[in-house]
Amino acid sequence: MQQMQNLDAHRARRILVAQAVATIIVTLVGLLFGLRAGFFALLGGATATIANALFAYWVFGRYRAGEPGKLVSQFYGGEFIKLAFIAAVFAVVIIWFDPLSPLALFGAFFVVQVLPPLLANRIAG
Repeated sequence: MQQMQNLDAHRARRILVAQAVATIIVTLVGLLFGLRAGFFALLGGATATIANALFAYWVFGRYRAGEPGKLVSQFYGGEFIKLAFIAAVFAVVIIWFDPLSPLALFGAFFVVQVLPPLLANRIAG
C-alpha cells in the first residue's frame, strides 16, 4: 500500500512539474504579443499550477494507506480548496488589474489545466 501511495504522489509531482513548464511556455508565447499578454498568461498558468499543487498536497500529503475511507473526503476537500483558490485569484485579478487581457489569462489557465493531464500517461511514466 505504501508503494502505491508513493507512486501516486510521484505521478502527481511529475504532472505538477509539467504544468509549471507549460506555464513558462504559455508565458513566453504571451510575451510575443506584448508584456501585458505575457503577464496575464503567467497569472493564468500560475493559477492553474498552484491550484493543482494545493489539491495534490491536500490529497497526497495527508493520505494514509491504512485509512482508505478518508481518501474520498480528502479528494472532495482538495477539490473545494482548488476551486476556491481559483475563484479568489480570478476575482482579485479581474478587480485589481485594468485593462484585463482575458484571452491571455483564461487561455493560459485552460492550456495549463488541460494539456498536462491529457498527456499524463506519457508524463507520469
